[in-house]
Amino acid sequence: MMKYTVRNYHKNDYEIWNAFVAQAKNATFLFHRDFMEYHQDRFEDFSLLVFEDNKLKAVLPANKANDSVYSHQGLTYGGLVYQKQTKVASVMEVFQAVLLFLNEIKIQKLYLKAFPSIYHLEPAEEILYSLFLTDAKLIRRDTLSVIDLSQKSNLSKIRKRGIQKAVSKQLVIKEENDFELFWNEILIPNLDQKHNAKPVHSIEEMNYLKMRFPKNIHQFNVYLEDKIVAGTTIFETETVAHGQYISKNQNQENLGSLDYLFHYLIHERFKSKLFFDFGISNENQGRNLNEGLSYWKESFGAGTIIHDFYEVETLNHNKLNGVLI
Repeated sequence: MMKYTVRNYHKNDYEIWNAFVAQAKNATFLFHRDFMEYHQDRFEDFSLLVFEDNKLKAVLPANKANDSVYSHQGLTYGGLVYQKQTKVASVMEVFQAVLLFLNEIKIQKLYLKAFPSIYHLEPAEEILYSLFLTDAKLIRRDTLSVIDLSQKSNLSKIRKRGIQKAVSKQLVIKEENDFELFWNEILIPNLDQKHNAKPVHSIEEMNYLKMRFPKNIHQFNVYLEDKIVAGTTIFETETVAHGQYISKNQNQENLGSLDYLFHYLIHERFKSKLFFDFGISNENQGRNLNEGLSYWKESFGAGTIIHDFYEVETLNHNKLNGVLI
Protein backbone atom coordinates (compact mmCIF):
# COMPACT_ATOMS: atom_id res chain seq x y z
CA MET A 1 0.00 0.00 0.00
CA MET A 2 1.54 3.27 -1.14
CA LYS A 3 1.82 5.88 1.59
CA TYR A 4 2.07 8.68 -0.98
CA THR A 5 -0.70 10.01 -3.21
CA VAL A 6 -0.03 11.83 -6.47
CA ARG A 7 -2.26 14.21 -8.40
CA ASN A 8 -2.05 16.86 -11.08
CA TYR A 9 -1.61 20.54 -10.34
CA HIS A 10 -4.76 22.69 -10.38
CA LYS A 11 -5.00 26.46 -10.36
CA ASN A 12 -6.25 26.44 -6.77
CA ASP A 13 -2.89 24.89 -5.79
CA TYR A 14 -1.11 28.15 -6.69
CA GLU A 15 -0.42 29.20 -3.09
CA ILE A 16 0.68 25.84 -1.71
CA TRP A 17 2.86 25.15 -4.75
CA ASN A 18 4.71 28.46 -4.46
CA ALA A 19 5.06 28.17 -0.68
CA PHE A 20 6.55 24.69 -1.07
CA VAL A 21 8.98 25.77 -3.79
CA ALA A 22 10.12 28.70 -1.65
CA GLN A 23 11.19 26.27 1.10
CA ALA A 24 12.70 23.57 -1.12
CA LYS A 25 16.42 22.76 -1.21
CA ASN A 26 16.45 22.23 -4.97
CA ALA A 27 14.30 24.96 -6.48
CA THR A 28 14.68 28.48 -7.86
CA PHE A 29 12.31 31.23 -8.98
CA LEU A 30 11.92 29.39 -12.29
CA PHE A 31 9.62 26.93 -10.48
CA HIS A 32 7.29 29.66 -9.24
CA ARG A 33 3.95 29.32 -11.03
CA ASP A 34 4.16 32.87 -12.38
CA PHE A 35 7.37 31.97 -14.21
CA MET A 36 6.15 28.58 -15.36
CA GLU A 37 2.91 29.96 -16.73
CA TYR A 38 4.17 32.93 -18.75
CA HIS A 39 4.35 30.53 -21.72
CA GLN A 40 1.41 28.30 -20.80
CA ASP A 41 0.04 28.62 -24.33
CA ARG A 42 3.06 26.64 -25.61
CA PHE A 43 2.94 23.72 -23.17
CA GLU A 44 0.28 21.39 -21.81
CA ASP A 45 1.01 21.62 -18.10
CA PHE A 46 1.20 18.25 -16.34
CA SER A 47 2.83 19.26 -13.07
CA LEU A 48 2.40 16.85 -10.17
CA LEU A 49 2.01 17.17 -6.41
CA VAL A 50 2.88 14.33 -4.03
CA PHE A 51 1.21 14.08 -0.63
CA GLU A 52 1.65 12.02 2.51
CA ASP A 53 -1.41 12.18 4.78
CA ASN A 54 -2.54 15.40 3.08
CA LYS A 55 0.87 17.03 3.62
CA LEU A 56 2.72 18.12 0.49
CA LYS A 57 6.04 16.26 0.23
CA ALA A 58 7.24 16.92 -3.33
CA VAL A 59 6.32 18.59 -6.61
CA LEU A 60 7.32 17.89 -10.19
CA PRO A 61 7.20 20.80 -12.67
CA ALA A 62 6.18 19.04 -15.86
CA ASN A 63 4.32 19.14 -19.15
CA LYS A 64 2.80 16.50 -21.40
CA ALA A 65 3.63 15.99 -25.09
CA ASN A 66 3.02 13.04 -27.42
CA ASP A 67 1.80 10.74 -24.65
CA SER A 68 4.95 11.29 -22.59
CA VAL A 69 5.59 13.50 -19.58
CA TYR A 70 8.61 15.80 -19.41
CA SER A 71 10.42 17.78 -16.77
CA HIS A 72 8.93 21.06 -17.89
CA GLN A 73 10.33 21.76 -21.36
CA GLY A 74 9.92 25.49 -20.87
CA LEU A 75 12.41 25.52 -17.99
CA THR A 76 16.20 25.31 -18.16
CA TYR A 77 16.41 22.68 -15.44
CA GLY A 78 13.94 20.65 -13.43
CA GLY A 79 13.32 17.37 -11.68
CA LEU A 80 11.58 16.30 -8.51
CA VAL A 81 11.52 19.13 -5.95
CA TYR A 82 11.61 18.36 -2.23
CA GLN A 83 12.35 20.01 1.11
CA LYS A 84 15.58 20.22 3.08
CA GLN A 85 14.65 17.52 5.58
CA THR A 86 13.70 14.95 2.91
CA LYS A 87 15.81 11.80 3.16
CA VAL A 88 17.08 9.67 0.28
CA ALA A 89 14.76 6.77 1.18
CA SER A 90 11.77 9.11 1.05
CA VAL A 91 12.80 10.42 -2.37
CA MET A 92 12.91 6.83 -3.62
CA GLU A 93 9.38 6.21 -2.34
CA VAL A 94 8.09 9.48 -3.75
CA PHE A 95 9.63 8.76 -7.14
CA GLN A 96 8.12 5.29 -7.14
CA ALA A 97 4.72 6.82 -6.43
CA VAL A 98 5.16 9.24 -9.34
CA LEU A 99 6.13 6.47 -11.75
CA LEU A 100 3.23 4.30 -10.62
CA PHE A 101 0.77 7.18 -11.02
CA LEU A 102 2.00 7.84 -14.57
CA ASN A 103 2.00 4.17 -15.48
CA GLU A 104 -1.59 3.73 -14.30
CA ILE A 105 -2.76 6.53 -16.61
CA LYS A 106 -0.93 4.94 -19.57
CA ILE A 107 2.08 7.28 -19.64
CA GLN A 108 4.92 5.00 -20.68
CA LYS A 109 7.90 7.34 -20.38
CA LEU A 110 9.01 10.15 -18.11
CA TYR A 111 11.76 12.45 -19.37
CA LEU A 112 13.55 13.99 -16.41
CA LYS A 113 16.12 16.76 -16.57
CA ALA A 114 18.42 17.10 -13.59
CA PHE A 115 18.81 20.10 -11.32
CA PRO A 116 22.48 21.18 -11.62
CA SER A 117 24.36 20.94 -8.34
CA ILE A 118 25.46 24.59 -8.38
CA TYR A 119 21.82 25.64 -7.86
CA HIS A 120 21.31 23.43 -4.77
CA LEU A 121 20.79 25.19 -1.45
CA GLU A 122 21.92 21.95 0.19
CA PRO A 123 23.18 18.67 -1.34
CA ALA A 124 20.18 17.34 -3.28
CA GLU A 125 21.14 14.56 -5.69
CA GLU A 126 18.90 11.91 -4.11
CA ILE A 127 16.87 11.62 -7.31
CA LEU A 128 19.95 10.47 -9.25
CA TYR A 129 20.09 7.34 -7.13
CA SER A 130 16.44 6.60 -7.86
CA LEU A 131 17.08 7.09 -11.57
CA PHE A 132 19.93 4.57 -11.39
CA LEU A 133 17.73 2.03 -9.62
CA THR A 134 14.97 2.38 -12.20
CA ASP A 135 17.39 1.84 -15.10
CA ALA A 136 16.89 5.37 -16.41
CA LYS A 137 18.64 5.99 -19.71
CA LEU A 138 20.96 8.99 -20.07
CA ILE A 139 19.78 10.65 -23.30
CA ARG A 140 21.49 14.03 -23.19
CA ARG A 141 24.44 15.63 -21.42
CA ASP A 142 25.22 19.34 -21.59
CA THR A 143 28.32 21.14 -20.34
CA LEU A 144 27.78 24.23 -18.20
CA SER A 145 30.72 26.65 -18.08
CA VAL A 146 30.89 27.70 -14.43
CA ILE A 147 33.17 29.88 -12.31
CA ASP A 148 33.52 29.07 -8.61
CA LEU A 149 33.49 32.58 -7.19
CA SER A 150 35.08 31.47 -3.92
CA GLN A 151 38.28 30.73 -5.84
CA LYS A 152 40.62 33.09 -7.64
CA SER A 153 39.88 32.73 -11.35
CA ASN A 154 42.61 32.76 -13.98
CA LEU A 155 41.77 35.35 -16.62
CA SER A 156 43.54 34.65 -19.91
CA LYS A 157 45.78 37.19 -21.60
CA ILE A 158 43.35 37.62 -24.51
CA ARG A 159 40.53 38.52 -22.11
CA LYS A 160 42.79 41.00 -20.32
CA ARG A 161 43.60 42.65 -23.65
CA GLY A 162 39.88 42.88 -24.41
CA ILE A 163 39.22 44.60 -21.10
CA GLN A 164 42.06 47.05 -21.70
CA LYS A 165 40.69 47.86 -25.16
CA ALA A 166 37.21 48.48 -23.71
CA VAL A 167 38.66 50.81 -21.10
CA SER A 168 40.63 52.71 -23.75
CA LYS A 169 37.45 53.06 -25.83
CA GLN A 170 35.65 54.36 -22.72
CA LEU A 171 32.82 51.83 -22.94
CA VAL A 172 30.06 52.26 -20.39
CA ILE A 173 28.07 49.50 -18.64
CA LYS A 174 24.50 50.25 -17.56
CA GLU A 175 21.92 48.12 -15.78
CA GLU A 176 18.59 48.77 -17.51
CA ASN A 177 14.97 48.21 -16.52
CA ASP A 178 13.69 47.15 -19.94
CA PHE A 179 14.83 44.86 -22.73
CA GLU A 180 13.79 46.62 -25.94
CA LEU A 181 17.15 48.08 -26.92
CA PHE A 182 19.16 44.89 -26.37
CA TRP A 183 16.50 42.68 -28.01
CA ASN A 184 15.91 44.88 -31.06
CA GLU A 185 19.41 46.20 -31.73
CA ILE A 186 21.60 43.24 -30.74
CA LEU A 187 19.97 39.94 -29.80
CA ILE A 188 17.26 39.50 -32.44
CA PRO A 189 19.48 40.54 -35.42
CA ASN A 190 22.31 38.25 -34.23
CA LEU A 191 20.13 35.18 -33.71
CA ASP A 192 18.45 35.73 -37.05
CA GLN A 193 21.73 36.20 -38.91
CA LYS A 194 23.73 33.40 -37.27
CA HIS A 195 21.11 30.76 -36.46
CA ASN A 196 17.92 31.81 -38.30
CA ALA A 197 16.28 31.79 -34.87
CA LYS A 198 14.51 34.05 -32.40
CA PRO A 199 14.99 34.49 -28.65
CA VAL A 200 13.01 32.03 -26.56
CA HIS A 201 11.49 34.97 -24.70
CA SER A 202 9.75 37.87 -26.42
CA ILE A 203 10.31 41.44 -25.23
CA GLU A 204 6.81 41.44 -23.74
CA GLU A 205 7.50 38.21 -21.85
CA MET A 206 10.79 39.53 -20.51
CA ASN A 207 9.21 42.76 -19.33
CA TYR A 208 6.49 40.75 -17.57
CA LEU A 209 9.04 38.44 -15.91
CA LYS A 210 11.18 41.41 -14.86
CA MET A 211 8.13 43.03 -13.29
CA ARG A 212 7.26 39.80 -11.48
CA PHE A 213 10.81 38.88 -10.44
CA PRO A 214 12.71 42.18 -10.17
CA LYS A 215 15.36 40.79 -7.81
CA ASN A 216 16.11 37.82 -10.05
CA ILE A 217 16.20 39.18 -13.61
CA HIS A 218 18.64 41.87 -14.74
CA GLN A 219 19.59 43.46 -18.04
CA PHE A 220 23.08 44.89 -18.58
CA ASN A 221 23.97 46.86 -21.71
CA VAL A 222 27.33 48.13 -22.92
CA TYR A 223 27.53 51.47 -24.76
CA LEU A 224 30.04 53.20 -27.00
CA GLU A 225 29.27 56.91 -27.17
CA ASP A 226 25.63 56.25 -26.16
CA LYS A 227 25.16 53.52 -28.79
CA ILE A 228 24.54 49.99 -27.56
CA VAL A 229 27.25 47.53 -28.63
CA ALA A 230 26.64 44.50 -26.37
CA GLY A 231 24.58 43.15 -23.51
CA THR A 232 23.53 40.24 -21.37
CA THR A 233 20.42 39.14 -19.49
CA ILE A 234 21.20 37.66 -16.08
CA PHE A 235 18.99 35.28 -14.11
CA GLU A 236 20.01 35.49 -10.45
CA THR A 237 19.24 32.77 -7.92
CA GLU A 238 20.36 32.41 -4.33
CA THR A 239 23.63 30.72 -5.31
CA VAL A 240 24.17 31.53 -8.99
CA ALA A 241 24.29 34.39 -11.48
CA HIS A 242 23.49 32.89 -14.90
CA GLY A 243 23.94 34.51 -18.31
CA GLN A 244 20.63 33.69 -19.99
CA TYR A 245 21.34 35.76 -23.14
CA ILE A 246 24.76 37.03 -24.26
CA SER A 247 25.31 38.99 -27.47
CA LYS A 248 27.26 41.82 -29.07
CA ASN A 249 27.09 43.90 -32.24
CA GLN A 250 28.70 41.72 -34.90
CA ASN A 251 29.30 44.67 -37.23
CA GLN A 252 31.49 46.61 -34.80
CA GLU A 253 35.22 46.10 -34.52
CA ASN A 254 36.31 44.00 -31.55
CA LEU A 255 35.82 46.50 -28.74
CA GLY A 256 36.31 44.06 -25.88
CA SER A 257 32.72 44.83 -24.89
CA LEU A 258 31.77 41.38 -23.58
CA ASP A 259 35.17 40.90 -21.92
CA TYR A 260 34.65 44.17 -20.08
CA LEU A 261 31.04 43.41 -19.20
CA PHE A 262 31.64 39.93 -17.80
CA HIS A 263 34.73 40.96 -15.88
CA TYR A 264 32.53 43.53 -14.15
CA LEU A 265 29.71 41.06 -13.50
CA ILE A 266 32.01 38.34 -12.15
CA HIS A 267 34.33 40.46 -10.05
CA GLU A 268 32.02 43.25 -8.92
CA ARG A 269 28.27 42.99 -9.45
CA PHE A 270 27.81 39.31 -8.55
CA LYS A 271 30.99 38.58 -6.62
CA SER A 272 28.97 37.58 -3.52
CA LYS A 273 27.35 34.64 -5.33
CA LEU A 274 28.78 31.13 -5.07
CA PHE A 275 28.94 30.57 -8.82
CA PHE A 276 28.76 32.36 -12.15
CA ASP A 277 27.14 30.20 -14.83
CA PHE A 278 27.80 31.08 -18.48
CA GLY A 279 25.41 28.31 -19.54
CA ILE A 280 25.95 25.67 -22.21
CA SER A 281 27.96 25.68 -25.43
CA ASN A 282 26.26 22.56 -26.77
CA GLU A 283 24.06 21.89 -29.77
CA ASN A 284 22.25 18.85 -31.17
CA GLN A 285 20.96 17.68 -27.76
CA GLY A 286 24.44 17.75 -26.26
CA ARG A 287 26.06 15.79 -29.11
CA ASN A 288 28.11 18.76 -30.35
CA LEU A 289 30.24 21.37 -28.61
CA ASN A 290 30.78 24.89 -29.95
CA GLU A 291 34.51 24.92 -29.27
CA GLY A 292 34.99 28.64 -29.83
CA LEU A 293 32.16 29.59 -27.49
CA SER A 294 33.31 27.12 -24.87
CA TYR A 295 36.87 28.46 -25.08
CA TRP A 296 35.66 32.05 -24.63
CA LYS A 297 33.91 31.09 -21.38
CA GLU A 298 36.84 29.00 -20.16
CA SER A 299 39.21 31.92 -20.78
CA PHE A 300 37.45 33.72 -17.91
CA GLY A 301 38.45 30.82 -15.67
CA ALA A 302 35.30 28.71 -16.05
CA GLY A 303 35.32 24.96 -15.55
CA THR A 304 32.68 22.38 -16.44
CA ILE A 305 29.58 21.22 -14.57
CA ILE A 306 27.46 18.52 -16.20
CA HIS A 307 23.70 18.82 -16.77
CA ASP A 308 22.05 15.48 -17.49
CA PHE A 309 18.73 14.45 -19.04
CA TYR A 310 17.13 11.03 -18.50
CA GLU A 311 14.44 8.80 -19.96
CA VAL A 312 12.77 6.36 -17.57
CA GLU A 313 10.11 3.73 -18.26
CA THR A 314 7.22 4.25 -15.85
CA LEU A 315 6.80 0.47 -15.69
CA ASN A 316 10.10 0.41 -13.82
CA HIS A 317 8.43 1.65 -10.66
CA ASN A 318 8.56 -1.96 -9.53
CA LYS A 319 12.38 -1.89 -9.57
CA LEU A 320 12.23 0.22 -6.41
CA ASN A 321 10.55 -2.61 -4.51
CA GLY A 322 12.78 -4.36 -1.98
CA VAL A 323 15.63 -1.88 -2.30
CA LEU A 324 15.46 -0.64 1.29
CA ILE A 325 16.96 -3.07 3.81
